[in-house]
Amino acid sequence: MQVQEGAQTIRSSPYSRIAVIRLRGLADTSPDVERTLDLLRLRRRYTCVVIDERPAYLGMLRMVKDWVTWGEIDADTLAELLRKRGRLVGDKPLTDEWVRKYGWSSIEEFALAYVLGEVERLSCPETGQWPRSGNKVLCIPKLKLFFRLHPPSGGLRNIKKGFNEGGDLGYRGIAINELILKML
Repeated sequence: MQVQEGAQTIRSSPYSRIAVIRLRGLADTSPDVERTLDLLRLRRRYTCVVIDERPAYLGMLRMVKDWVTWGEIDADTLAELLRKRGRLVGDKPLTDEWVRKYGWSSIEEFALAYVLGEVERLSCPETGQWPRSGNKVLCIPKLKLFFRLHPPSGGLRNIKKGFNEGGDLGYRGIAINELILKML
């Protein structure tokens, strides 16, 4: 992934999935930023989504960089996020039994396949054909695409400065995994 912020170019490791966490509220936001946060499904503070590195998403992240933080998520952190904060429609928790029903042995196996790019999306559409590979459904039906997190234990440093300036906003690379674990 390559993200440009001003004259600075940030290169990252070859991860293909990005976790985005909203850290700031709606006060003093422009309608364009509100719309972009809504498109990313970041409607409240301390909400997390996992997206891929498409250019459209990277442009959206550049637009909302003063409200969110993001970085590459690893399989272990994604598995913990799915296990502790994954919710199905009806606010039911995501369990290994639900994942086994669709051909995966555990949440960890599904998370690893998603991070490696074998699975294209986390959640399936409610109707229609679901993508399959052998006996596995390549998504989890009825999974909500956002995760509600707690404020981080130990607090945040500064939600008005970028990560490189000693704050919490903007691109943070693989350090996003530590923040997610503090917010579970």
